[in-house]
Amino acid sequence: MRASGRDVVFVSNAGKLNEVAQAELREICAGIILRRNVGYDFGAWRDAIDRLGLPRAETEEVILANDSVFGPLLPLGDVLRRLDYTRADIWGLTESWQLRYHLQSYFLAFGPAALRAKAWRKFWNSVRPVPAKPFIVHRYEVGITQAMMKGGLLCAALWPYETLTKMVSFEVLKALVADEQDGNFVDPVNAARLSQVRNIRDNVARRVAMNPTSDLWRQLLLTGFPFIKRELLRDNPSKVQDVGDWKDVVRDELGADPGPIEQDLRLMLKGGAP
Repeated sequence: MRASGRDVVFVSNAGKLNEVAQAELREICAGIILRRNVGYDFGAWRDAIDRLGLPRAETEEVILANDSVFGPLLPLGDVLRRLDYTRADIWGLTESWQLRYHLQSYFLAFGPAALRAKAWRKFWNSVRPVPAKPFIVHRYEVGITQAMMKGGLLCAALWPYETLTKMVSFEVLKALVADEQDGNFVDPVNAARLSQVRNIRDNVARRVAMNPTSDLWRQLLLTGFPFIKRELLRDNPSKVQDVGDWKDVVRDELGADPGPIEQDLRLMLKGGAP
C-alpha cells in the first residue's frame, strides 16, 4: 500500500503492541492507533476517521481494510490501479446479496465524491461502538453500501458476483462428471469439486445468495484475486466442499507460497493469534 503512494494508518484493537511490533510498523506506517476492541472493525475505522480528521482538504481517497483475509497472495499494484473513481464512487473487491446488496467490507475504497458527500458524514456519525457482531454486520457492513447508494453514490466491485458465478459453467460441470466412473472418482479432489459446483449451480438456479469469498473462493483466485478469507480456512462456516486443495491452487495457479498461511492457521488453532 505504501509503495503505491498511499499513507497507511495501522489501527489495532489489541489495546497494546510490544515495542518490536511498533518499531516495525513505524517503518511503513504514517500513524499507529491503539484501542480496545470496542465496536470491531467499524468502531476502529470510526475512531481513525475522527482522530485523523478525514477527509481533509487534500484527501483524494480513503481505503478501509481489515485482517479478515490472508494475503496479499499477489502484488496489490494491479488491484489498486483498477480503482477508477470516474466509473464508481466506491469500490469493493467483492459484492454480496446476502441480507441485502452490499460491498463486502474487508476492503472498501472511497473516492473524492464519496468522501465529500453528505451520506459519508451521516453514516460515520451514526456508527456506535456496539459489542454485538450480528448488529454490526446488519447495520454497518450491509448498511454502509445501502447508505451510500441512497445518497446517490455509485458502488461497484472489482470482482462482480455474476462474473464469478458464470465461471461455474455447464462445461466445467461436464468435465468433472466425465472423471466419474461407476459413481467413483479417479481423483477425489475432483469429487469434492463436482459436489461444490453442483451446489453453486443449484444456488444460482434457485437465486440463493452466496458469499463469494467462501463459496466462490476458487473462481476468485483463478482470476487473480489476492486474498483468501481466514474464516474459510479456519472454520469453513458455510461447509464449502472443495476447499481442501486450497494450497495447490495458491501454489500452482498463483505461484504464491502457502507456507505463511499454514503457519498462521496453526497459531490460530493453538490460540496464539486472532
